[in-house]
Amino acid sequence: MSPYADFTYFGLLLYLLVPTVVLGLFGKANARWAFLASGAMLLVHLSHPLVVRPGFVVRELTIALGFLVYQGALSWAFLKWKSRRLFPWAVILSIAPLAAAKFLPELWPGTAFGFLGISYVTFRALDVIFSIHDGVIKSLSPAQFAAYLFFFATFSSGPIDRYRRFAQDWNRRRNREEFLQDLDGAVERIFRGFLYKFILAALVKTYWLDRVGTGGGVLELWSSMYAYSFYLFFDFAGYSAFAIAVSYLFGVHTPENFNLPFLAANIRDFWNRWHMSLSFWFRDHVYMRFLLAASKGKWFKGKYTSSYLGLFLTFGLMGVWHGSQLHYILYGLYHAALLSGYDAFSRWGKHQKRWPEGPVWRWVNVLLTFHAVCFGLLLFSGRLF
Repeated sequence: MSPYADFTYFGLLLYLLVPTVVLGLFGKANARWAFLASGAMLLVHLSHPLVVRPGFVVRELTIALGFLVYQGALSWAFLKWKSRRLFPWAVILSIAPLAAAKFLPELWPGTAFGFLGISYVTFRALDVIFSIHDGVIKSLSPAQFAAYLFFFATFSSGPIDRYRRFAQDWNRRRNREEFLQDLDGAVERIFRGFLYKFILAALVKTYWLDRVGTGGGVLELWSSMYAYSFYLFFDFAGYSAFAIAVSYLFGVHTPENFNLPFLAANIRDFWNRWHMSLSFWFRDHVYMRFLLAASKGKWFKGKYTSSYLGLFLTFGLMGVWHGSQLHYILYGLYHAALLSGYDAFSRWGKHQKRWPEGPVWRWVNVLLTFHAVCFGLLLFSGRLF
């Protein structure tokens, strides 16, 4: 059963949310209850059998538990024997299960591996490794580590939380007044989620996206580009609103994922508004680390070479993370090129004495950015090919 995908799921979710509200009104909806609720919902989410190989079937829950033990052992080992030499190996070993899930089916057809949400859970596991390396994490509680990796409200498709921020909420004991504040935030996001996912996204899909022909004509492709862009935004932003709302009810202030991205005035601004938890994760853990290493090692002579190569590395990896198909890789490289071009153009613009400004030009920039983004999402959809 896919989280937040249909009304059956919400009916099931009520069996947890109603007692959560009752406990919260008495100031008792804290970490222990959230841990039990996550365990119960994971039994539902990961109950499906997975055919690893013909004749070899296991439940996703079994793989997920093995993943938890594996990542936990890796994190505690790295915490105990932390060193710069071991850091790259810790990162590689942490990524290995996700790589197996993505590439084994292509290397050996008929093979399957993984479980619902393995991509996003891997991001959380990597955040722990990075935080240990940076000295942010000094100790790991097994229960808190498990809760962070598999917090049911967000484990399947994010938003991606950070361990240190999550731990602060997880260890906080809420009183009645604090719960009521979280309840207010949850209700607002639930209504937004229903508006986005079950009304606007459904209308776009039914009356626009599904009716666009696939003949390959320019007008059909153009219409498809807009339809897919709006559908993807409303569907994913609606899902994120539900995930954040449920998180709030359990005392976890999961970060927002979208902030009016189609009103961005440039491509850099767009990535500060679109799937923010993912883009900030890649910015902090890939791009900034690459720049720091390049600066310390003096790898490049050019002043901006490391920045541009870092963008292509970061967004190339983001594309591969979505999938190994060509359109995902092109999507990542396309955005790296846009960001590099925008950086060069904005630096050139600063040297111009008369550069147009004002609200009219801002909306021109918004319009240009919107179309550049929509073309990127057309690449992402695979419909261009």
